[in-house]
Amino acid sequence: MTQSVTAGPAAGTASAPPSPLRRALPWAAAAVALTASLVAGLLSTAPTMWGLLPIGLYAVLALTGMNLVTVTAIAVAGAALVALPPVGDTVGVLGGSVTDPVTVIGLIIVLGAAVGEVLRVTGVADSLVRGILRIAAGHGRIALMYGMLCACLVLVAGLGTLAGALAIAAPLLVPVAARAGFTRSATAATMFLGGCAGLALAPFAGSNIAIMKTADTGYLTYLLVGAGPLAVLSLLLAAVVVPWVQRRSAAKDDFYRPDEVTEDTSDDGPADPVAAARTRHATWAFVTVLALTVLYAALTEAGTTFPLVALPLMAVCTAAAARLSPLRAVKAFLTGARSLLPMLLLFWLLSALFGFIDLVQPYDVVLETYGPALSGMSALPFALAVAALGWVGVPGATAAQVVLIGEVFGPLGTELGIGPAAWVIILLWASKADTYGPLPNANMVGAMGLARARRLPYLLCTGWALLIPACALYTILLTVLL
Repeated sequence: MTQSVTAGPAAGTASAPPSPLRRALPWAAAAVALTASLVAGLLSTAPTMWGLLPIGLYAVLALTGMNLVTVTAIAVAGAALVALPPVGDTVGVLGGSVTDPVTVIGLIIVLGAAVGEVLRVTGVADSLVRGILRIAAGHGRIALMYGMLCACLVLVAGLGTLAGALAIAAPLLVPVAARAGFTRSATAATMFLGGCAGLALAPFAGSNIAIMKTADTGYLTYLLVGAGPLAVLSLLLAAVVVPWVQRRSAAKDDFYRPDEVTEDTSDDGPADPVAAARTRHATWAFVTVLALTVLYAALTEAGTTFPLVALPLMAVCTAAAARLSPLRAVKAFLTGARSLLPMLLLFWLLSALFGFIDLVQPYDVVLETYGPALSGMSALPFALAVAALGWVGVPGATAAQVVLIGEVFGPLGTELGIGPAAWVIILLWASKADTYGPLPNANMVGAMGLARARRLPYLLCTGWALLIPACALYTILLTVLL
């Protein structure tokens, strides 16, 4: 997934740097593929299936761990070599990509990071976590567990990023969990389940916007058939999974030490009454604007461009309610945006990649060649196979993975009659399944690091406990829809 968190020292030691030979292999593969692309461009004319070669190059190089912006640039070069378009067409593809919906998704990701920084600077993020924990306090351990889970869910859903949200929540949640007797592993499992559910629900997260754009549907449909079932399943299973982790890890004395949880133990927020009042006003402003924009998007099925208005509006209203000076507000906004500017470049390159591929029309050849066979194929096996690509997808760029899957398999899915609701499930599970297993991933290890947990098997079991029933649930929903 795109949004991952950085593990702390507790998560384990860093691996050794790759050898020079291993670093050189991806570049050697890229050189061979680019040479093959040039030969294909010289020997073939559109339409040709050679246009799929850059897609294969992209997938192979991405799986090697090479920087994704570099990978995408190499794939764009390969696509241009296959197409060998005139200079005018090349300029047209590159220029048209600037305003393409795929590039807009990258801009949304940048704006989401900017809003997240404004929420951090104004104290709104802290306020949301403290407010939810205050509601759950004094009602027993299960209520507190759900309070911690919901705090992560709400904060991640509001910020649209797992990394920043859990990093903000952890210093507030860990002391509370320690005082209540939660183990490290149970705390990590709670943060993991809540954060991942919140990321699925996030209305303006880049990956979710990519799913809605690719499936050509609105947030309400996305919520009803895709994110909603996953979030509900997470909440229900947490009542069983977290206590199980608590019992097993408690037997191994997996508790926090007193010296580890001395920071951020205040539940009252800012000591200055004026600052506290401003933070409270900013929190209500953010929650109100978020609710209204989500409601508007759900009722009107607003398009991909709506977050371009909604996200800056949230930032402005929150900063104004917090009485943040214009200079400080702009500085916070730009600081957050700057952290994810490479994503904007990545999506512009992706748009250019698809533009060059369209020039050689490989999908027309695929449909002409395999169309008769596809017409007799069942849509359900195709849908399940595409959804399963979540386990071998593009690492580190969930939104890019969604766009890529839609571009490659969208025409075939249309041929089989797969509708928008089914595409929501396919794309959501293809992009988020690997978060829950079957192998360890950055989100698991990150939640462990932030919770100062050390026992990875408990997080793996937590992921598997959701992965298996979620697979069954989405299979049933796809069977009904198809």
